[in-house]
Amino acid sequence: MNKITEEILKAVSDFKGSFKGAFNIREDGLCAGRSSSENVKIEDKDDNPGINIRIAPGTKGETVYIPACVTKGNIDDVVYNDFFVGEGADVTIVAGCGVHTEDGHDARHNGIHRFFLDKNASVLYKEKHIGTGKGTGQKRIDPVTECTLGENAVLTMDTIQLRGVDSTDRKTKGVLGKNAKLIIKERILTDGEEKAKTDFVVYLEGEDSGVDLVSRSVAKGNSRQEYTSKIVGKNRCTGHSECDAILSDKGVVLAQPSLEAESEDAALIHEAAIGKIAGEQILKLQTLGLTEEEAEEKIISGFLK
Repeated sequence: MNKITEEILKAVSDFKGSFKGAFNIREDGLCAGRSSSENVKIEDKDDNPGINIRIAPGTKGETVYIPACVTKGNIDDVVYNDFFVGEGADVTIVAGCGVHTEDGHDARHNGIHRFFLDKNASVLYKEKHIGTGKGTGQKRIDPVTECTLGENAVLTMDTIQLRGVDSTDRKTKGVLGKNAKLIIKERILTDGEEKAKTDFVVYLEGEDSGVDLVSRSVAKGNSRQEYTSKIVGKNRCTGHSECDAILSDKGVVLAQPSLEAESEDAALIHEAAIGKIAGEQILKLQTLGLTEEEAEEKIISGFLK
């Protein structure tokens, strides 16, 4: 691994010189390190660049690390990773990504992840994205996530992108079986001329399945964000979509949540709120000794926690 990779790993996956358990480190489109464990097997795919991660039934308490790093311009890294999670497993997957360029050339990572959770499986999926480096080269991250959840399976997605990514197009699709649950918490901050698009589509096919989708974003500078979500209730189910955004400077946010009920027993709701930071919040913090700029940053930090 080169030094830039090590710095990215520290930022996106809490790297401290090594990983415990199963891991796969991707650097500029190639494998820079890999290890399987007794219960987690990582192997190359036969048909596409990427890996298959197979988690044995009943696996408990393990963390799987699959960070990806692009450390220079003129790299367009596309990878296909499939996760097969056995019945009753309960694991954490850390899949951070960082893109770095300072040579004037564009750099991009496009991670296409598919999750297949068997009955009673539970996964906490953590994904942090950053862009680093100076110069005119664009830093792009375009993740695609697809999940198929079996009976009583639970997938919790905690995703965050708070700095440096010039353009991102984030697509997530879920298909849920009986009593399956999908929980998503997304946080995005854009600044300058950055652009971010988020598109969620969830099909609640199984009886008593449910999704809870919460997106919080801040658009600063001249940045622009677009958020769309679609929840389709095909059975007795519950669906909730919430999009909250803060505007600062000349930032723009477009929010388009939608619901589609195909069963009279589908209980679906969406919320969307866009606005600026309230003046009284800033004044209150200023009375405690903060400058206006420090007060705004404090409020934004708390909002995106």
